[in-house]
Amino acid sequence: MLLVLGFVGGEDGRTRLLLAGFVLVSLAAGELSVREHFAGYRSHTSLLSGICAVVVVVPLALAGVPRIAALGAGVAVFAVAFGLLRSAFASRSGGLGFRA
Repeated sequence: MLLVLGFVGGEDGRTRLLLAGFVLVSLAAGELSVREHFAGYRSHTSLLSGICAVVVVVPLALAGVPRIAALGAGVAVFAVAFGLLRSAFASRSGGLGFRA
């Protein structure tokens, strides 16, 4: 509903409505991905690692940390999360590294 209002509404608050809508959709997709990943149903390793990296990079960028440092932190978090999430999925899916 927020996305629809953001797209068809007037200029007042349009950006806020669109941002709120995209955040809600992202949260819903992330929650579904977490449940499927840790149930061993589907591997969402890259998506979940990317979410972890964004959660680290955005606050650093908003705090004024230099871009290269924020990017480096994001890459490091992505790499660590990828390894941990991949092994978690393998243990829950019976040893498979991925399942499509």
